[in-house]
Amino acid sequence: MNEVSYLKYEGKHNGLAGWLLSTDHKRIGVMYLAAMIVFFLTAVVFGLLMKFEMLTPGRTIMGPQTYNTLFTLHGVMMIFLFIIPGLPAIFGNFFLPIMLGAKDVAFPRINLLSWYFYIIGALMILASLLFGGGPIDTGWTFYVPYSLRTGTNVTFAVFAAFVLGFSSILTGLNFITTIHRMRAPGMNWFRMPLFAWGLYATAWIQLLATPILGITLLLIMLERIFGIGIFDPALGGDPLLYQHMFWIYSHPAVYIMILPAMGLVSEIIPTFSKKNIFGYGPIAMSSLAIAFVGYLVWGHHMFSTGISDTSRAIFSLLTFLVAIPSGVKVFNWVATLYKGSIDLRPPLLFVLIFIILFSIGGLTGLVLGSLNTDIHLTDTYFVVAHFHYVMFGGMGTLFFAALHYWFPKMFGKMYNEKIAAIGAWTFAIGFNVLYFPMFILGYLGMPRRYYDYLPEFRNLHVISTIGSWIMVTGIFIIVINLLKGFLKKEMITDINPWGGTTLEWTVPTPPPVENFDKIPVITRGPYERDEHK
Repeated sequence: MNEVSYLKYEGKHNGLAGWLLSTDHKRIGVMYLAAMIVFFLTAVVFGLLMKFEMLTPGRTIMGPQTYNTLFTLHGVMMIFLFIIPGLPAIFGNFFLPIMLGAKDVAFPRINLLSWYFYIIGALMILASLLFGGGPIDTGWTFYVPYSLRTGTNVTFAVFAAFVLGFSSILTGLNFITTIHRMRAPGMNWFRMPLFAWGLYATAWIQLLATPILGITLLLIMLERIFGIGIFDPALGGDPLLYQHMFWIYSHPAVYIMILPAMGLVSEIIPTFSKKNIFGYGPIAMSSLAIAFVGYLVWGHHMFSTGISDTSRAIFSLLTFLVAIPSGVKVFNWVATLYKGSIDLRPPLLFVLIFIILFSIGGLTGLVLGSLNTDIHLTDTYFVVAHFHYVMFGGMGTLFFAALHYWFPKMFGKMYNEKIAAIGAWTFAIGFNVLYFPMFILGYLGMPRRYYDYLPEFRNLHVISTIGSWIMVTGIFIIVINLLKGFLKKEMITDINPWGGTTLEWTVPTPPPVENFDKIPVITRGPYERDEHK
């Protein structure tokens, strides 16, 4: 048991102030974790209420305005408060310095500032519900011209998203500098853990793409307040300009969440197959390739908006090309598992669920990336299903994988593995029952974002709603099991319960305040092990 850990450390400030004013990257990661779990569970409740409403045609439990509000809040909270910042802000903050052999991130005070920007932005979104015309109803994309004309409190909510962008930019800047300047002696680029590669690729997207969204949101505020004709066609503006500017950020934002998640998979699979990672170099380079090509495919969100045939063909081609580095990763993960001594424990179980769900999401993305099929499927429930298989089936599943993988290292406690497995299977079954019928609904022509639907769609909506109950039951089992593990009094003494080979598994459990008594010297790759041992 580690008596002097970051959890018990008493420095200049004690108690709650010791957390709120701490520059320790581990405490900041834990504060992000606590906040994001609250926002995630709140957004889950909103989504569950929406599915209750879709149980029957016509009004079930709410009116259309309430449905639009819940739809918007569910999207804003899930995307901006959980999915995009989740893995980098929590596990990147906590483990990146330890994985690199550093005592902290490059800019500890800026790291704390980024957490405050995150909390302030989140509180502003919640405050927007209470005044200024009431809760927003535009959807999480804030599409113009509706977001310019609705009487709801769009301006304040958009400014909240603008503030959240500063948190993302500062985190990305911190991680880039940390990776370039704080690696332990002997840790060259190709001795760096693959989770760090995922964070590195993501950090460049955060740094370069987020300001574009910030400018776009500022223009919405200026147009609403001063009537400047930028996006509103009634004032000589161009609504398609908004879509271009929004998706130039928001498509790379998909990779902000998925690249660290893919890096996590590359940590868990070699650990639980007891093998060296297959194709370290291609996996590392594919992260950078996904980040680069991901900047160039935003137009596939706009195939039906009237953009030129030439640009549609180019964006479609690029959409297919971005699947190549993603396929490289999946191939290398499966090759690592091949003939491995597989130990199917909860972290690996979540990863295997992810590979299946993300593969479905990726393949259906190619259907939407094809011009002919996209014209039929755009703005239908097919898009909703694809979106959730990629975003929630991707980052959401791997958020649970990360929690189960690093939980004993973070807190020095252990959860019940059997209950964790039950929660994982329940979640996976519910997820597919909830979202797979949406592919069929979309193919049959059910539009997305609609409060009501025709009677012929009812059976599939009933199946989907039942799936939401199963999935939320799985989430409840997972969260309660982890909470019970956290509240245990006994601490674990095993610093490496999974047999991992990266640096975080060499420090005490939980990690001490400055991580290392002496900065380690790196002499081998992060996943090298004696396979004949």
